[in-house]
Formats: sequence, structure tokens, C-alpha cells
Amino acid sequence: MIADIASALLIVLGTLLTLVAALGLVRLPDFFARGHAATKAATLGLSLTLSGAAIQMSNRGDVAKLALAVIAQFLTAPVASHLLGRTAHRTGIALSEHTVLDELVDEPDPTTVAKDLK
Repeated sequence: MIADIASALLIVLGTLLTLVAALGLVRLPDFFARGHAATKAATLGLSLTLSGAAIQMSNRGDVAKLALAVIAQFLTAPVASHLLGRTAHRTGIALSEHTVLDELVDEPDPTTVAKDLK
């Protein structure tokens, strides 16, 4: 009974966070904000949903597969989002007019740095 309630609560919370991530992809003004929404909310949403599913599993192998999926999500999604954001900034993707601070504006051009090292 308690496991069912905890599982349902985790799955509902995970679904709501995934919905927030989807709304962020549609509503946020620029690539960088959308990437943040997709990574943060979707990673936590998936983790909560899979945790709720794991509570209902009786087979340890199935729980291990769900845990592996959560670990893979936490390791890959933030790194991919970071790399996509850096690449977008370097290629000149426009920031939103609401952006107050661009901390990467003084970042050296990687092609120039590579030439200076030779």
C-alpha cells in the first residue's frame, strides 16, 4: 500500500517535471534557455518516473536496468547540453533580448588559441 502510493507520487511528479521541460522547450525565448529546460527538468523528471517504476518491480535485474538508465541520463544529458551551448555560443547563435549577462563574451576564439600554441 505505501509502496503503491510512493510509486504513484514519484511517477506523477516525474511526469509533471517532464511536462515543465516540454513547456520550456516551447515557451522559452532562445536556444540556451531551451537547452537548460530540456536538461534540468527532463533529467529529474525521468529519474523520478523511473524511480517510481523501480518501486513496483520485484526483479532485481529490472531495477538494475532502470538504475543504469538513470545514471546514464545524469552523466550524458548535462554534458551534451553544455557542449551544445558552448558550440552555439561560438557559432554566434543569437541570445534573447532579455539576456542580462553573457559570461562567455570575452572567451578567446579556439582557432586563434590553437594557432598561438604552435
